Amino acid sequence: MASYLQIENISKSYGPKILFERIGFNINEGDKIALIAPNGTGKTSLMKILAGKDKSDSGGKIMFLKDIRIAFLEQEYDFDPEKSIFDQIMSSSEEYTRNLDQEHIWEYERRVIKFLTSFNLGNQDQLMKELSGGEIKRVALTQMLASEADFFIMDEPTNHLDIDAIEFLENYLSRSRCTLLMVTHDRYFLDRVCNTIMEMDKGAIYTYRGNYQNFLEKREERIANYNAETDKVRNILRRELEWIRSTPCARTGKARYRINAFYDLKDRASQAYTTQQVNMAELKGATRLGTKIINCKDLSFFYGDKCYLDRFTYNFQRYEKVGIVGRNGAGKSTFLDILTGRIGYGETPDQVGRDGSSSLPVTDSSSLPVTTSSSLPGGSSSSLPVTDSSSLPATTSSSLPGGSSSSLPVTDSSSLPATTGNLTGVIERGESLKIGYYHQSGMAFNPDDTVLDIVNDTWLLNRFLFPHEMLNNKISKLSGGEKRRLYLLTILMQQPNLLILDEPTNDLDIVTLNILEDYLKEFSGSLIIVSHDRHFLDKLVDHLFIFCGNGLVKDFVGSYSEYREYIKEFESEQRSRERAQEKAAKEREGKISQPEAPVRKKKLTYKEQREMEQLEKDLEALSNEKKELENKLSSGSLPFDELQAASERIGSIMEETDEKEFRLLELYENME
Repeated sequence: MASYLQIENISKSYGPKILFERIGFNINEGDKIALIAPNGTGKTSLMKILAGKDKSDSGGKIMFLKDIRIAFLEQEYDFDPEKSIFDQIMSSSEEYTRNLDQEHIWEYERRVIKFLTSFNLGNQDQLMKELSGGEIKRVALTQMLASEADFFIMDEPTNHLDIDAIEFLENYLSRSRCTLLMVTHDRYFLDRVCNTIMEMDKGAIYTYRGNYQNFLEKREERIANYNAETDKVRNILRRELEWIRSTPCARTGKARYRINAFYDLKDRASQAYTTQQVNMAELKGATRLGTKIINCKDLSFFYGDKCYLDRFTYNFQRYEKVGIVGRNGAGKSTFLDILTGRIGYGETPDQVGRDGSSSLPVTDSSSLPVTTSSSLPGGSSSSLPVTDSSSLPATTSSSLPGGSSSSLPVTDSSSLPATTGNLTGVIERGESLKIGYYHQSGMAFNPDDTVLDIVNDTWLLNRFLFPHEMLNNKISKLSGGEKRRLYLLTILMQQPNLLILDEPTNDLDIVTLNILEDYLKEFSGSLIIVSHDRHFLDKLVDHLFIFCGNGLVKDFVGSYSEYREYIKEFESEQRSRERAQEKAAKEREGKISQPEAPVRKKKLTYKEQREMEQLEKDLEALSNEKKELENKLSSGSLPFDELQAASERIGSIMEETDEKEFRLLELYENME
């Protein structure tokens, strides 16, 4: 198996902070590696070094296999805002297309169009400046995937993507035979795409073969062994300390090598891992929550000709944990701004239709049944939309100190200019409500302030992974994920009883995500989350609002995975109904055109009957084989070559299954 990348003696530091020191590793053909590490430990720095945009402090070697094609996906993109989507991709791909003949250029263009369509970017003439953050990410992914490179290197490929786009990318990469190195915190994506996890920790690299669960187990073993060794070092250190302190007047006569070894031991003994995390019992609890949270009655919001909310009615309940999903631009962040009073009568949202949030687009939202007066956890109910709201006064929300109830009449909204946000309806907030709103735009920190200037609670900072040595670090020296973590902490320390989180998982490392999940599971208040992180949603929410676009919001009681299964079943039933309707229509047409001719059932030939029987047996065998391979993959016990072979075989099984199911469906349709 060819070695695609060899790295030796790579180092990087910023001032006194060492990110990694003289690290080295190999990536072989067919490896699909996820690189994970806490925020601020150098993941993006390593990616920039590999891309040639930064240099190692210690020199070292970075050797790619000759003649392989490499494609990089970075977190920041250098796009021309005045170019169309298609022109931008083609101009950015000039280095790749320069040596292609016309036929291969046409083939590349066809691949570009194919991926743009798969990512729901049908309007290829749309200008780059008109795109949301999630749409720009999809353009960058299209350019990378269409290149059909041998080696993909990606930095946070799922950030800002909606869930449909994530699942498409997930399926493509899991089936592809490409070699892959990526930084990601999306645990479902990681588990379903990668066969190896590489961890950066304390300036070193550790490699784990297998899935995410296997990584967690092996990492715990490594940490336990490391701490056991540290305890031994500390015992030796105590003896050496006694020796160093004895007869200080004769210190000059002590062996220099032993003195130097003492200081090495002292440094090693201070490097034990701590398992200290956020302890909910020790944190200050949320402010007492009253019976009234937020009651929405007949809420509508228009911006120009576009509707973002249409007659939405819902009474949020105490201790309810609600997830919000929907396609980019469907109005999820705008809805949160309305709930919190950031958008009111006659106000214009900062980024209407550009909420940057990332969730599941509903393929055919009009056909998904609306849940009416459904039973929700805590006794809540939903009626979407309100059938007759004429009796309700037209009102808009206002943000009042202390979260007091607001019900303010609105004058005739028809006189508003088309470019003005138009909010109507009633929002009532409980008097005891204290909202903590984590906005995805983040917080504008003073770069010269220190961590301790922002949050002056050292106890709380330490438990949220800001150790003592970081407290005086300036904001300008923090990574993007560390700034996000600090912003989150400024909200939590205010003891809100309603947490509203807009894409809280972006830029957070896996360790922080696990801590945040544990915190939110025990949070003694109400919770509203917009997120594209499927693992995060599954662990926290049991009730979803699906934003379908054009103001339509649908209610689903259950987890995200349950919703996804429901959609699959619903779409399957819908296709069956459509086939039945088509068949019935054809039969009616036959009766009308030939009223006297008897309806004759078409029989399968003997050969077709045998083929049908064999297809059913083959599909059952493929299904059993797939389950067996998936069990082996999840066990984490397979050697690497078998792991890779199993992964490739699953991809082949899925393709073969699709072909046989399609043929079987044809035969079923020909039976009558």
